Amino acid sequence: MDAKFWVGFLNIIIIDIVLSGDNAVVIGMASRRLRKEDRKKAVLWGIVGAVGLRVILTALATWFLLIPYLKAIGGIMLAWIAFKLLISDGEDTSAIRAENSLGAAVKTIIVADFVMSLDNVLAVGGAAHGNIILVMFGLGLSIPLLMIGSNFIAKLMDQVPTLVYIGAAILAHTAGTMVMSEETIQQFILPSYAFLDWAAPLVLVAIILIGGAWWRRRMFASYG
Repeated sequence: MDAKFWVGFLNIIIIDIVLSGDNAVVIGMASRRLRKEDRKKAVLWGIVGAVGLRVILTALATWFLLIPYLKAIGGIMLAWIAFKLLISDGEDTSAIRAENSLGAAVKTIIVADFVMSLDNVLAVGGAAHGNIILVMFGLGLSIPLLMIGSNFIAKLMDQVPTLVYIGAAILAHTAGTMVMSEETIQQFILPSYAFLDWAAPLVLVAIILIGGAWWRRRMFASYG
């Protein structure tokens, strides 16, 4: 229990609070249109999936780091999830049976969890410096953070539907940051175009929000 341990301990708390927020946004957005009982199931399965994926990714972290363009691919997938959640919020889902909606919500949550858990695992692993106690603490801490955060976000979006745009913006910015953190981009593009490190995520946010708003207007116009 030396100073290095406690520094890692505090770093992991901060990392989990920051990075679990993105997962909570996905779970909250994907489950907000479900009935109350189905929402609880979606949140539960989303948390189980997120934690399970983090355990698996922690064990395979070294191998995953060898996969080329993994973060870029993950970022693109997350951007699509953000757009899909935004436009699906404007669709008429009253004809969809509850169990189908629950399955679709859980599927979206699991895919997004897989994409975003990689950053969490790498960050926690780096802060733990190989200390298995700290790694397990980081995984355990993510459970209540996800449970509290996702339920709160889902209820808040029910009361203030326009917050779905903020959720989509957060996910889009995370996606852009993941793409720009790709090693190839860091080595060959950013040295000459450093402004892209902060500009690219913002441009992606604008594309997702403008494209999503346009799609939603089309949806509402067709229903009207």
